[in-house]
Amino acid sequence: MIQERQDKKVALAVDTSTNKVPSILINNIVKLFEQLKPDTILVQADYKIRDISPVKSDTIKYFTHGKSSYTLVLEWAEQEKVDTLFYITDVTGFIAEEMTKVDYQLYWLVPDAFLPRVPFGKAIKVA
Repeated sequence: MIQERQDKKVALAVDTSTNKVPSILINNIVKLFEQLKPDTILVQADYKIRDISPVKSDTIKYFTHGKSSYTLVLEWAEQEKVDTLFYITDVTGFIAEEMTKVDYQLYWLVPDAFLPRVPFGKAIKVA
């Protein structure tokens, strides 16, 4: 999926709202993007966007408050004309009710055994 998007604008968002995550798995996913598509934009966010930078696995900083909102990242991707957004999260965060779709490809990468229903886009279990 990553290699099919070599000529596209790709972003990888990581939900940093909790440090109770499989950080090794998440770092491996980020490293995969780093190797296969080094121009991927890494977005670190919880209830706000914390950092936007080139993809690099050793730069992720997690928090412990557990509050997450996806709306700002989804709107950012729209404004930046991202073709594909991959979002690593457990999909327990907030999305504004008026947001019912996005105009780009969205993949929720869920690092958990449980694969929740997503409001739009495609959920992929990566645990």
